[in-house]
Amino acid sequence: MSDSIQRLYESILKAKRHDAPQSRTAKLMRDGTTKIAKKLAEEAVEVGHEAILRDRKATIEESADVLYNLAVLWADAGIKPQDVFDEMLRREQLMGIAEKLPKSAAQLAVTRAIHAHPPSPEPQKTQKWSFRTLAHRLGIGHK
Repeated sequence: MSDSIQRLYESILKAKRHDAPQSRTAKLMRDGTTKIAKKLAEEAVEVGHEAILRDRKATIEESADVLYNLAVLWADAGIKPQDVFDEMLRREQLMGIAEKLPKSAAQLAVTRAIHAHPPSPEPQKTQKWSFRTLAHRLGIGHK
């Protein structure tokens, strides 16, 4: 899959360089970052909508549109697909393939600690702690 995304990205860069009047990609790039971001958001909503409707074919088609518009956004921002793949690999090594990293350093430290010392399978009395309390108990600052 990364090969097809790389080919898509390269074709977007080519369209950007040639700025052909009939090119949808070139027009989108000329319209600027705001238009590109809005188009990506629109396609993301559409894929979600089709998924809710359980329309498999339309979900696939809209997903392809999301990937296209995401690649346009990357090209506009000077981000290469490999930059994203490298970040995905970093996250996989840190948290596992299915994990999305927490936004704050404190959340990340808590998540790392939990993964490093998972709870034992034995039933225990559970105590509910706030994130702030848990961060304090693990010895990390919460700002």
